[in-house]
Amino acid sequence: MSAQEAQQELLEEFEMFDDWMDRYQYIIDLGKALPDYPDEWKTPEYKIEGCQSQVWIRPEIKEGRIHLHAISDAAIVSGLIALLLRIYSDRTPQEILDTPPDFLKELGLDQHLSPTRSNGLHAMLERIFALAKAS
Repeated sequence: MSAQEAQQELLEEFEMFDDWMDRYQYIIDLGKALPDYPDEWKTPEYKIEGCQSQVWIRPEIKEGRIHLHAISDAAIVSGLIALLLRIYSDRTPQEILDTPPDFLKELGLDQHLSPTRSNGLHAMLERIFALAKAS
């Protein structure tokens, strides 16, 4: 599945929910399913600045694709990470660069997140796109 197809699938999943409380709960549940992130990876090198919560993203290049490991100490932020990983992890750098985060606007996340959470989300996206540009 391409990154664009993953965005479309995500949008279709969110159509199931009638209100934002259900959507928030779904996002939190996605975050709870993130793989373990070892404590030794929680270093300044992988920490995302600009987030209200503690966030770490550790890239790994495998066969020309960027695999992202990430975690946060906040439930909703872990869920946002899960959304980003679904779209951008295990993609080639070019596919990442060719896939703007249209799903954020289409889902209405920018309107329903607090300004600090929105800033953190954009800081995570900036890191992912910077990793792709550098690869």
